[in-house]
Amino acid sequence: MFRLPAILRPRWTIRYVLCSIAVLYFSYCTLFDMPLFSSALPEYTGPYKVGTIDLEVPCDGRKVNDVVFKDSGQPAFELQTVFFSLYYPAVKDYVSSKPNHLWIPKPIALHGEGYARFAHINNFFFNNIFTFGLWALAGSTSIPAKVDVPLHGTVKYGNYETEHPLDEYGLPMFPVIVFSHGMASSRTGYTQYAAELASRGYIVAAIEHRDGSGPGSLIMYPDGTTQEWMHFDAQDLDPQPETAEIKAMQLAMRQAEVEETVRVLREINDGAGGELFKSNPRQEGADLAEWRGRLNMDFMVVGGHSYGATLALQTLKGAPCEERPFKGAVILDPGKQSGPLNDDISIPTLIVHSDSWSKKHTIFHGRPHFEVVKELVQTVLDQKNRFAWFMTSKGTTHPSITDAPLIEPTLLSWTTGATIPVREGVEQYVKVTDEFMQFLKDGHRRGILAEEVTHPEYDHDIRSEERKKAMSKEVEKYWQIHVAPKTDCPYPGLCGVDPE
Repeated sequence: MFRLPAILRPRWTIRYVLCSIAVLYFSYCTLFDMPLFSSALPEYTGPYKVGTIDLEVPCDGRKVNDVVFKDSGQPAFELQTVFFSLYYPAVKDYVSSKPNHLWIPKPIALHGEGYARFAHINNFFFNNIFTFGLWALAGSTSIPAKVDVPLHGTVKYGNYETEHPLDEYGLPMFPVIVFSHGMASSRTGYTQYAAELASRGYIVAAIEHRDGSGPGSLIMYPDGTTQEWMHFDAQDLDPQPETAEIKAMQLAMRQAEVEETVRVLREINDGAGGELFKSNPRQEGADLAEWRGRLNMDFMVVGGHSYGATLALQTLKGAPCEERPFKGAVILDPGKQSGPLNDDISIPTLIVHSDSWSKKHTIFHGRPHFEVVKELVQTVLDQKNRFAWFMTSKGTTHPSITDAPLIEPTLLSWTTGATIPVREGVEQYVKVTDEFMQFLKDGHRRGILAEEVTHPEYDHDIRSEERKKAMSKEVEKYWQIHVAPKTDCPYPGLCGVDPE
């Protein structure tokens, strides 16, 4: 009887089994292009397929202030280009010729060094440690949205009139959301939220801010040259600003980037998409010329998370106006350390706190942060006579709106204390945003927006037993409502409240 040589016989030790499992897992991940230590981002659940385009456009050196870097003398807050990712409803069944975008854009070393700078341990050794960690955790994670596919309804890729015979107005126009990311993040930090909205019929422009608050960004110029733009602090600048001053500078830079993004979106809608594609160093947007008249610029909303939420509130001062034609705002966890919150708001506003953001008592400019936010929303509602809501998403934590918990569900749930399933957390944010957008369109309050206040303070329930029984189980499970318009009306339609 043939027997294997002793050296080839398996030794069923614990070490042998663990090593074998590790080799098999590594081989599986390599074969199927899966990240080593994380989960893939899920497909989107709305009725539309989703496309994405990276677009970088020159800004003619728009300078926000005269502060420069100490080591180079280069202006620190000057817009050379504006860079954002578009997520949009796409033509069904169109096959992209380009690979999906990576969640951590290349070069990964740029982001590794950026996070080392955040930790104030920026050197060769730790830069490489951070880079390896990013590569191992999510280096091969890709964004499911298909790259540079045509916008839904693009005529040359299908007979739209035959497919939609009841559309009296020709090709559909899609509402627009301009979104600002938080501190230590980038335009790819919220792809699931943005793309889920795109799958429901919205165009989302996710901006990459170059204000020093992100880990790093690669600037690409039309002539083919590139420049690495890193995270920086006040001590890197001349003259060195105080903490409050650098926050104000960063917010001013972010607002300028928002305004430049609006300018580019307007140019696309006016028919300049073809020229923008030709000059785009990212080499995406082949069908942008077909986007003429497809963006509903009269239905544009600004949104943001954390530092980006503070920025979004700031852009509302004087809005709507030519530079910031926003008709509504979606504010997610407005910052606790990013400067005062603008309360000069004259448009409908939705503010959503994560559970952890409401639960943690934080003094903000001498007052509890929760109290400041609640008063801001109440002012919009009572003094500006605009619809406004403030609510808490139960079971969520500050990162729940981001992609991170989807990629590392066990680790992030354990470290942050989130109790809501990670996909359900994002889904609830998407759902309330969609309901708010629909309200802006037709004036009818749906779902959670049709409810009145349930908890005037966090965890202080004022509902009667009768109201609890009558309330939607989903609202009961996932939400606390702190500020909301009254629903007292002769009949529901008069006040824009849809009956269940």
